Amino acid sequence: MNNYAVFLRGINVGGINIKMADLKAALKSRPFSGVQTLLASGNVVLASELDPAGVKKEFEACLRETFGYDAWVVVLTADRVAALVEACPYPADDGATHSYVTLSSDEAVLAELFEAGVALDGTDLTRLGPDALAWLAPVGGTLESPFSKLSSKAKYKAATTTRNLRTMVKVRDAATKL
Repeated sequence: MNNYAVFLRGINVGGINIKMADLKAALKSRPFSGVQTLLASGNVVLASELDPAGVKKEFEACLRETFGYDAWVVVLTADRVAALVEACPYPADDGATHSYVTLSSDEAVLAELFEAGVALDGTDLTRLGPDALAWLAPVGGTLESPFSKLSSKAKYKAATTTRNLRTMVKVRDAATKL
């Protein structure tokens, strides 16, 4: 049995509203155990005998069939989430900046986003591996930051999802305790 974190893209924004209790109930019919939802923003931890690709396939099918939501999710092992949190060079709590981790299961899209991001003036960006990059935004200015505007473009939105580093720490802690 492996412990996983599943990060949903675009849930509870833009008209796609799913109650976490309903999501948890729907996932009970799938080959998952220990399902927990975190922070009502599309973060789920669970255990499964499936590999990451199998978890992704089952999870996305569940969302489509139950909620009519053409979902896109990133599935990481609990160990990978822990490694990303550890590798992030930015602080989880800082008075002047927020630290973010952008996740993707499409390495080519993430590489393209990273290259476009490093070309932006004043963007502090670090590649954490084939599935993640970390970046900073000023407190109160995340949505207006150049990298946030870049990463929200349609060509990246469908293949990436971003979490605050504090959220990643909470997901790591929950996933490792399953």
